[in-house]
Amino acid sequence: MATTRSFPPGIILLTWMLAGTLDLLSACVQFVLVTGKSFVNVLLFVASGAFGKEAFSGNPAMPWWGVFFHYSFALFFTLLFFFLYPRIPEMRKIPSVTGLIYGIFAWIVMNLLVIPVSSIPHGPFRLANTVIGMCIIMVMIGLPMGLMAGKYYKKI
Repeated sequence: MATTRSFPPGIILLTWMLAGTLDLLSACVQFVLVTGKSFVNVLLFVASGAFGKEAFSGNPAMPWWGVFFHYSFALFFTLLFFFLYPRIPEMRKIPSVTGLIYGIFAWIVMNLLVIPVSSIPHGPFRLANTVIGMCIIMVMIGLPMGLMAGKYYKKI
């Protein structure tokens, strides 16, 4: 039964690092391709959630704060996924689809709950950016979580 081992630390660590890295790399590549600016701006944008405009002041620690916050949120979503997965039988039916749907959930939480209460500067709504951002999170965060959890829990 899948509920016998609900928090496997090794697979959680691997999934967290994989999903967090894929998401960060995708966001950075997409940003560089669209703007032609340095990927460091992505990290500064993330850091601005806590530090506001100060994140863009040139402080060399700010990109590292962005990395820290990014991986912290990735860890939260990974832990939540691995907490829910063995407890909700419907999640185990098609792990890849579950992961993609979870990616939508993660996007909603970040963009409709976390970012609005943070100090991140708000720009105009652009449907294309919304769709691209949601797809990145679905494929780079949700899909690896679904596949990794599905593979792990199939074995036990």
